[in-house]
Amino acid sequence: MENKNIIKLFKLTAELLELHDENPFKVRSYVNAVAALELVEAPLAGMSQAQLEGIGGVGKGIAAKIVEINTTGSFEELDQMLAATPPGVVEMLRIKGIGPKKVRTLWRELGTETVEELLEACEQDKVSKLKGFGAKTQENIKQALLFTQQNRGKLLFAEAESAAHELLQSVKEALPEVQVSLTGDIRRCMEIVEQLQLVVATDAPADATEKLNNLQTLEQDEKASGPLAWRGSHTLSGLSVEVKLAPTARFANEVLLHSAALEHLAQLFTSTTNLLTVVREQAYASEADIYKSAGMAYIEPELREGTTELQLALENKLPKLLELSDLKGSLHNHSTYSDGAHTLEQMAAFCRDMGYGYLGISDHSKTASYAGGLREGDVLRQQKEIDELNKKLAPFKIFKGIESDILGDGSLDYSEDILKTFDFIVASIHSTLNMDEKKATARLITAIENPYTTILGHPTGRLLLRREGYPINHKMVIDACAANNVIIEINSNPWRLDIDWRWVQYAIEKGVMLSINPDAHHTSGFDDMRYGVLVGRKGGLTKEMTFNAKPAEEVEQYFRARKTK
Repeated sequence: MENKNIIKLFKLTAELLELHDENPFKVRSYVNAVAALELVEAPLAGMSQAQLEGIGGVGKGIAAKIVEINTTGSFEELDQMLAATPPGVVEMLRIKGIGPKKVRTLWRELGTETVEELLEACEQDKVSKLKGFGAKTQENIKQALLFTQQNRGKLLFAEAESAAHELLQSVKEALPEVQVSLTGDIRRCMEIVEQLQLVVATDAPADATEKLNNLQTLEQDEKASGPLAWRGSHTLSGLSVEVKLAPTARFANEVLLHSAALEHLAQLFTSTTNLLTVVREQAYASEADIYKSAGMAYIEPELREGTTELQLALENKLPKLLELSDLKGSLHNHSTYSDGAHTLEQMAAFCRDMGYGYLGISDHSKTASYAGGLREGDVLRQQKEIDELNKKLAPFKIFKGIESDILGDGSLDYSEDILKTFDFIVASIHSTLNMDEKKATARLITAIENPYTTILGHPTGRLLLRREGYPINHKMVIDACAANNVIIEINSNPWRLDIDWRWVQYAIEKGVMLSINPDAHHTSGFDDMRYGVLVGRKGGLTKEMTFNAKPAEEVEQYFRARKTK
């Protein structure tokens, strides 16, 4: 079991203990264990009891529980807490904005044991009458529940991808002599995945269906299935599954049909012809042959969305898409100075060892007190440490940054005498998210027009499958960035992926550079840069328009020139 999964089990245990009003010291022991384990980079699964006890902050009891988790997948105390808690109440713990104590009140005083019952209680105005809740909290709970209900059965790309590849491998082992390809949302690198789709080349579909039914991770829906389509669910991820059983000669045709948006396939590129017409004309050996037959350059699956890609392919003007290997450094990262899990030196050394040439540290600013935001003295102390580390780690470079909160009136956190000490500033909204489009757009534009803003951070504040972002006028925001020479980040955290890929093309057209920023709070967060690259690629992002594809020397010159202005 991976470290993050072990940590999740301890977090859940702490929440359940608090829910049941258990001894606060016991709750604290799990909270402390989580904090200690988040600093551990070595796999916990391979450690003995003695090794685990040697980790600072991990006592004998927690070490024994980790051993038990690695043996059985859980541990006794957690199992007991889960047995004493209705599954629906456990689900309520995931509702954004309410903690275990409020969930306990909803459960004990209203008798709600499922999220459906809780939604009904909100609609009947029962929640607002509870002590400590009120109409606003009730409305927030209701909207969170509706949002969750709407997104049930969906996963983030980062979560679904591993399930998709596990399924692909299983299908290949079950059908070793045929061609198999992932298609659908996964192949197009969609930020949210609703279904796992594959195409299997077979001239014996009944035999293939039987072999698919023998896979332990698949559960067939016989009514929804047909002679040429296996449909059901993936038991490990909970996602629905569709496997198209295509004649071997038409394998490439079916792969293309299921690896593109309908708008891509149906868009006319002559007065009478679209890709659907081309695909139906004959059997092709490859997807590239289909595009060639249509007189086009090959279009990568992530670009097949029905925007401008067909015309560009006809004119042989498709962009050379950004690759992960093009990135030279990582900006927007956090350390233990605010709410990060690793020290500044640990983050820098890890980033360097991954092959990058620089790290931009941008811990939270002082208004973000909930995230340990840096007060002015902390800023100066951190900048002094950066100077010392830059001597020690040279030629690797640490740039002095901050993730400055955009305050309610659009101003940046800190006074000008502090703002001017940074090499760069990521400006982000973290508070008062309940805004209409006019207010949110104006707030962002005011921050963009601030001469100290270098990068606009996660423009909509969304958390995919958790909460909607605040509505903004993307064109006005991007236009303001173009006018003020402000970079826009593609926040690569799988929960954010913000700015949305649908606006990357417009930003490029306006000459706005984008930065692939992991928003890493842990050394493992650097790996998330890959998801930002995929988002950029979907919008047609190139190396030339990616700010952190520049080497350290150019980045330093850019920051210096901007500060001089």
